[in-house]
Amino acid sequence: MPVFIPSPDRAAELRTALHELQQTSRKDPGCIEYSVYEADGRFVLIEGWDSRADLESHNEQAHVQEFVGSSAYLLAEPFTVARIIPVS
Repeated sequence: MPVFIPSPDRAAELRTALHELQQTSRKDPGCIEYSVYEADGRFVLIEGWDSRADLESHNEQAHVQEFVGSSAYLLAEPFTVARIIPVS
């Protein structure tokens, strides 16, 4: 679950970049869910994959690498990623 905190005055640009990433990533093989949410001035990405291999393949895709490489100036700090697991 990546969390993105936009730099001041960059939230709209980050929203657009994340929307584009969301639309493209949903087409990646093995994608079950790829949804961006906004809360309290932050953006949260919830993603689900058929397998760990599908996630790793997704992370190697050009659209992901381009987002990671070009979004740094939009962020107040580097984004964080936490793996979430359902409670049962």
